[in-house]
Amino acid sequence: MSVVGLDVGSQSCYIAVARAGGIETIANEFSDRCTPSVISFGSKNRTIGVAAKNQQITHANNTVSNFKRFHGRAFNDPFIQKEKENLSYDLVPMKNSGVGIKVMYMDEEHQFSVEQITAMLLTKLKETAENNLKKPVTDCVISVPSFFTDAERRSVLDAAQIVGLNCLRLMNDMTAVALNYGIYKQDLPNPDEKPRIVVFVDMGHSAFQVSACAFNKGKLKVLGTAFDPFLGGKNFDEKLVEHFCAEFKTKYKLDAKSKIRALLRLYQECEKLKKLMSSNSTDLPLNIECFMNDKDVSGKMNRSQFEELCAELLQKIEVPLYLLMEQIQLKVDDVSAIEIVGGATRIPAVKEKIAKFFGKDVSTTLNADEAVARGCALQCAILSPAFKVREFSVTDAVPFPISLVWNHDSEDTEGVHEVFSRNHAAPFSKVLTFLRRGPFELEAFYSDPQGVPYPEAKIGRFVVQNVSAQKDGEKSRVKVKVRVNTHGIFTISTASMVEKVPTEENEVSSVEADMECPNQKPPENPDTDANEKKVDQPPEAKKPKIKVVNVELPVEANLVWQLGKDLLNMYIETEGKMIMQDKLEKERNDAKNAVEEYVYEFRDKLCGPYEKFICEQEHQNFLRLLTETEDWLYEEGEDQAKQAYVDKLEELMKIGTPVKVRFQEAEERPKMFEELGQRLQHYAKIAVDFRSKDEKYNHIDESEMKKVEKSVNEMMEWMNNVMNAQAKKSLDQDPVVRAHEIKAKIRELNNACEPVVTQPKPKIESPKLERTPNGPNMDKKEEDLEDKNNFGAEPPHQNGECYPNEKSSVNMDLD
Repeated sequence: MSVVGLDVGSQSCYIAVARAGGIETIANEFSDRCTPSVISFGSKNRTIGVAAKNQQITHANNTVSNFKRFHGRAFNDPFIQKEKENLSYDLVPMKNSGVGIKVMYMDEEHQFSVEQITAMLLTKLKETAENNLKKPVTDCVISVPSFFTDAERRSVLDAAQIVGLNCLRLMNDMTAVALNYGIYKQDLPNPDEKPRIVVFVDMGHSAFQVSACAFNKGKLKVLGTAFDPFLGGKNFDEKLVEHFCAEFKTKYKLDAKSKIRALLRLYQECEKLKKLMSSNSTDLPLNIECFMNDKDVSGKMNRSQFEELCAELLQKIEVPLYLLMEQIQLKVDDVSAIEIVGGATRIPAVKEKIAKFFGKDVSTTLNADEAVARGCALQCAILSPAFKVREFSVTDAVPFPISLVWNHDSEDTEGVHEVFSRNHAAPFSKVLTFLRRGPFELEAFYSDPQGVPYPEAKIGRFVVQNVSAQKDGEKSRVKVKVRVNTHGIFTISTASMVEKVPTEENEVSSVEADMECPNQKPPENPDTDANEKKVDQPPEAKKPKIKVVNVELPVEANLVWQLGKDLLNMYIETEGKMIMQDKLEKERNDAKNAVEEYVYEFRDKLCGPYEKFICEQEHQNFLRLLTETEDWLYEEGEDQAKQAYVDKLEELMKIGTPVKVRFQEAEERPKMFEELGQRLQHYAKIAVDFRSKDEKYNHIDESEMKKVEKSVNEMMEWMNNVMNAQAKKSLDQDPVVRAHEIKAKIRELNNACEPVVTQPKPKIESPKLERTPNGPNMDKKEEDLEDKNNFGAEPPHQNGECYPNEKSSVNMDLD
């Protein structure tokens, strides 16, 4: 069973897996642990990751990147409209009003939803994990920004479903980092002691997130989160790009923004320059050859100029930090440590701002790039039955307050209640009780729309169906269980109607501690713990003999963002077809590359080690065929079916394989003959020693030894014959005997001779030694004999056995 954590970022992705030795971040086919979040579409297939990023400039219109923030958003969303201007590819509205990405794929125009694009990236990550683990990957934990709303989270879950991944949990980036930090700490306070407060700061490519966590042994609790979703490394890159665009316009009269390829090259160079300035304070050059109109451009910048350029961005860093400390109601002195992660936190000015705010040095004990993926893998291991992990509970926080609104039975007024406040513990469930005579509707929404980086405050409408009045006409008591689940998504998980059947007359209804709405007024101060315990339980009766029945009610959910089943199934089918097409194209390219590789390899070796193993006429013909094949590959063979390349390779191998075999045989055959000769000498010497009455072999029967001599003579004759025959052959002729045949002869010889020459000597029982009353000398000799044999191990005589030479010496003593 696989345990995988996926950190799917705006710019790049990381994969962490759990093995017997712990958590490991794995590398892709390019031996790089970082996989770019880029998909490129071609006329035959898709390329994803490193290969796609390499095509970002040459195939700008068909290469998709920076799409993570499009999840769960409508095409007319102001954020989408603003981002659209800076993209090299086209965004279009989908039928469901979502964001579509228009590309040319398989020489046809296609529109893919953002869920499909993310599914393609997840396909690549899944393949990488499976190739590394050597087993199928299904279960995983995927990271999302802590500020993602329900709509965005559901969109990511749909993307995972398209590719067949079972996402056990959508984990907030900062919570994953906190888990990765806390689970290995041995010095955390005991559960009954004051917790250790640690602040985690993450500035990635596109967003800035901060989180405060309380740690005790075996548990972590997220106290609060704050963020700026529009502040990241990308914004610092944009400042540099704007600066150099203006400089090049003045200096070279070139408008970089007029050509997307030039602009993308400038972005790449500015990102490299930014990274260099993090470790160098001197002036650093920026040089781009053939930037536009065959002109080379150059510029320079140092760290202080860069910080001055980005002063406005650096000022924004403090805002989320202030908001966080305000939320958790703690002073900076209460914070034990500040852990920073994310690529953009490597910018010295960013570090300084954070350190200055807290009045202490920031800590970099975590891997800035891989901490999120490792935390996700740890969470997956905790949730998976396949791994035993140290007990560690994770309590997350609800980032935005959530409220419910409902209509009264008979009045036009509405009831409103905030069911989950900001930073409320999650996952968490509450039970609300309503008095109703018929079906009713609940609408969930974010209480503070200004604090949510999403244009729609509504979460969804939930209709509780099949509600009816009691038999006596009174309103029915309806229990509704609301929950923020492990993915951080709000849902109404269950609803049930309490039917009370009195067994005696004049009995009153039961009293419950649940939240009630008898007059359709907002409930106040619900006791959530009590509510949690009372889900689907009969109410506590004030008077006995009341039968209570809970009837489950269907709940119809109409969510702000959710892919329909038919659309989701269509996406799953489309992704499956594209995966198969990618596989077929890979096999076709592999077949083509195999032909090309064979041509180059043989052409090189025919003028080197293989030259002596092919006759002159064949040599010339084969070289001509190799040249013709190479020409074919780059002309009409450029784009052929897989079978055409397979046939070409077979045609070449008909001539090439015998030459290769002759070369290999000439290398191996002498070694095999030498080994056979050594074995023959070995067995022949044993036969000679036997004839010389050597004691080592006097236990072997003569008829057995004759078989050995016969085998040796026959094998020696065979070897001399084939060696003489081979000596008459030239190197460009097929060999008389192959190395594997000689190896078989060695095995045959060993099987015939080895059992005879290695048979053990028979063990002979020693005579019993008896003492006589008048034999003091014998007693003395027996003692001497025992002393002589006792070297710390038990002598053979004590077991009633001895070897032949020992037997003779004993007989002499006794005589």
